[in-house]
Amino acid sequence: QVQLEESGGGLVQAGGSLRLSCTASGRTFNGFGMGWFRQAPGTEREFVASLSWSGAGGGTPLIYYGDSVKGRFTISRDNAKNTVFLQMNSLKPEDTAVYYCAAAPGFPTQAIWSWQYWGQGTQVTVSS
Repeated sequence: QVQLEESGGGLVQAGGSLRLSCTASGRTFNGFGMGWFRQAPGTEREFVASLSWSGAGGGTPLIYYGDSVKGRFTISRDNAKNTVFLQMNSLKPEDTAVYYCAAAPGFPTQAIWSWQYWGQGTQVTVSS
C-alpha cells in the first residue's frame, strides 16, 4: 500500500520559517515526481512546488514553483530515503493552509489531476 506521510507543520509567526517533510513508502519511487499543494478553507487546492526525479534525458531535475511562493519556498528531495522537503521562509498569514504531499510517475504538471498519490496533509498556520 502506497503511503505519503507529511510532517513538520505547525504554528509560526509571520516572517518565520518551517520545513515540511514527506516520506513515501509502499513502492519504489524511482522515476516519480514529487510535489506539494496546499488548500486553505473555502478555496481550491493550489499548486505550491514540484521536483522531478530527473530532467528530460536524465539531466538536472525540473523544479517548478507557484507564483505566490517563488523566492520564499524551496523544494528538495532525498531519493535514497524517498523523502521530499519543502523549506518555507518569510512566511505570511496567507500561507496558512493544509499542505499536501503528492507523487506521480514521470513529469506531472501543476494540475491536480496529473498526480497519482496524495498524503493526508499537515496544517501550517501563520499568525500575523
